[in-house]
Amino acid sequence: MRVLISGASVAGPVLAYWLRRYGYEVTVVERAPTLRKAGGHAVDLFRPAMDIVERMGVLEPVLAAKTGTQWLTMRRQGRARPVELELRRVMAAVSDRHVEIMRDDLSEILYDATRHDVDYVFGDSIASISEDGEVAFDSGRTGVYDLVVGADGLHSNVRRLVFGPESRFTTWIGAHLAVASVPNFRGLDDRMECVAGVGWIAALYSAVHMDDARAGFFFRTPEPLDLHHRDVAGQKALLRERFAGMGGQVPRILEEVERTQAFYFDSITQLRMDTWSRGRVTLVGDAGYCPGPAVGGSTSLAVVGAYVLAGELAAHGGDHTTAFPAYEAELGEYVRRSRAFAVRAARSIVPGSRFDLWALTQGMRLVNHLPVALTRAAVKTGSKGVRLHDSIALKDYAARQGTTSHP
Repeated sequence: MRVLISGASVAGPVLAYWLRRYGYEVTVVERAPTLRKAGGHAVDLFRPAMDIVERMGVLEPVLAAKTGTQWLTMRRQGRARPVELELRRVMAAVSDRHVEIMRDDLSEILYDATRHDVDYVFGDSIASISEDGEVAFDSGRTGVYDLVVGADGLHSNVRRLVFGPESRFTTWIGAHLAVASVPNFRGLDDRMECVAGVGWIAALYSAVHMDDARAGFFFRTPEPLDLHHRDVAGQKALLRERFAGMGGQVPRILEEVERTQAFYFDSITQLRMDTWSRGRVTLVGDAGYCPGPAVGGSTSLAVVGAYVLAGELAAHGGDHTTAFPAYEAELGEYVRRSRAFAVRAARSIVPGSRFDLWALTQGMRLVNHLPVALTRAAVKTGSKGVRLHDSIALKDYAARQGTTSHP
């Protein structure tokens, strides 16, 4: 069977790897002319995703590329004294197995694990998909595929072509996010520095193996902003306006953001679809069920989703009429819980009032003084989904089949 995957970031290569393991012929088409190296922000892999990358044989390079960020230093606007948080205490409570890694590093590792067995086509995109699997590309070429998978992110082209406009499925959950690659003028390696005020946070961090740094901005607005996700000039202008007059390192960071080419800006938007599949086409990762950028563990969810989709296709002998519903049923509870967690996280990650800002810093001080074991126990008994990723049990699809399938 021939499968076409749109998107070569995270979900696409993971899906391609497992489909090849099960004997499928796989093509990945990517709009960008090369593997994307646009800076990228730090993402989290929690226990189920870590188990999957280990099964893929890429655990060693993933561990070697971890950011190594161990400390968070936060300053409240107008306060000189910072609060420090040892991040190990937080992550040990959230997950028993976790790695923070730059998104671009993860993408490159996954690409390297699949490029010899998978046909990657860069600099092209899907223009149309017929019900019988005939695909036309922007380049003018055509091809016929048994299945087509959209792994092309929150603003999925495949989803638009098959399901309709993005606005039908998106729900804004209260904030916006910007990330930019900037010089590491603070000499950071194992530390993130933040300054926070009511309705906003600005951060700067790097990684032990990086020469540059990442600037991150979260901020609330009363209504979603009317900015296209590709309008970089408008996004930078809005960021300058929104963070004008802020103290600390913010003015210097904004100067560097103005000069950088590696810049990402988006609303923190959640996708809510009743189904991710139609005919021969299905969606995986952010294209189908993004819980919200940077707040819902979407990278781990994408890795797990790709693994489950490939496994259910193999388990059902390539029959998408039964495999696609099984994939959605198997992943549905994880998606729903990720959505609920993301809504709460979007509300709490950016302080909405002076009390919220005070409570955030006091909570950081408290965590620093609690034993890790006690923090973990408190999270397990009192959280509303903080450990949701570790609660996911993965099927061993290869073991269920006994041998690699060859559709």
